[in-house]
Amino acid sequence: MMRALINADVLVDRDLLSGHAVLIDDDRIVAVVVAADVPRDAERTDLSGLTLAPGLIDIQVNGGGGVLFNDVPTVDTIARIGAAHRAFGTTGFLPTLISDDLAVVRAGVAAVDAAIAAGVPGVLGIHIEGPFLNAERKGIHDPARMRTLDDTGVAAVTALTRGRTLVTLAPELTTPAMIARLVAAGVTVAAGHTNATFEQVMAAADAGLTGLTHLYNAMSPLASRGPGAVGAALVDGRLWCSIIVDGQHVHPAAVQLAIRTKGVDRMMLVTDAMPSVGSVTKSFVLQGHDITVRDGACYNDDGTLAGSDLDMAQAVRNAARIDGVTQVDALRMASATPAAFLGLADRGRIAAGAIADLVAIDSHGVPQQTWIAGATEPR
Repeated sequence: MMRALINADVLVDRDLLSGHAVLIDDDRIVAVVVAADVPRDAERTDLSGLTLAPGLIDIQVNGGGGVLFNDVPTVDTIARIGAAHRAFGTTGFLPTLISDDLAVVRAGVAAVDAAIAAGVPGVLGIHIEGPFLNAERKGIHDPARMRTLDDTGVAAVTALTRGRTLVTLAPELTTPAMIARLVAAGVTVAAGHTNATFEQVMAAADAGLTGLTHLYNAMSPLASRGPGAVGAALVDGRLWCSIIVDGQHVHPAAVQLAIRTKGVDRMMLVTDAMPSVGSVTKSFVLQGHDITVRDGACYNDDGTLAGSDLDMAQAVRNAARIDGVTQVDALRMASATPAAFLGLADRGRIAAGAIADLVAIDSHGVPQQTWIAGATEPR
């Protein structure tokens, strides 16, 4: 039966439309119509003045609901992470592995494949953040688990048969030919935890690299005579950048600069979320490190950042507080832009033919209801 979501302000591209309804049939959006044109026999859901936006897409989710993907890379872990983040408006996500042994990478890839096959809500693929990183920019990653990208590594990260694969690597520690090989295999490649020069990032972009993972953090900075990875990210229009807007990872002025420079169609909000998101427990162990949450971010005992306690709805609210950034801009950076980065033409937007991944938010930006492939679950 046709369903109609009525009495909401509907975000279509960059416009909030009042007096419109969204028609859904099974897992797809059929149309966005004026309220008077809703079919009489449609099953109606009254959203009572909420804002209806595309579901939020998070391409960097290490954990949630008290579990960490690296610890137990299984379908059940993915489902628990997805359920925890769904409460905050996330309808699509990439379970993310930080640097680990290739056996863990293989297990994570297999788990994501199985999760997608089983229909676990929201799983879009996998983000493999390491182990092909630069120890000089390790952050919380364990340098003992880092390795050079070789044929064995390529086989491990290109094994996914369903969904998207995003690999974050240090381009200075591999070759443009190897990056091109990953891209030819269908992998989306991003630079992160990197000490690359400006020229090295540009050469990687020429080979098919398209992203920068958590802009500013764990990468060579912008300097007058050495623009570094940050400079390449800001100047090259081919590149998308993700950014953690939690008030701890990046200064608001630096966020503002990046958005002004790149525009909202090349900037993506991510959480880099850890097990504490959606859990009452605000401490955990990460590869032998005791991690605690302070002010929305996660730290080990020596004060090193270890991901965040951020959810996507809060990331949207934080971004919308940046001078010059509207709520519509922030929502776009959390939906349409990551969908475009991953090449998912039928997600991240409210339009005829798109997958019905949706979130209804109140006037404070708090999600009240989500739909994943047309299936709803109250918050």
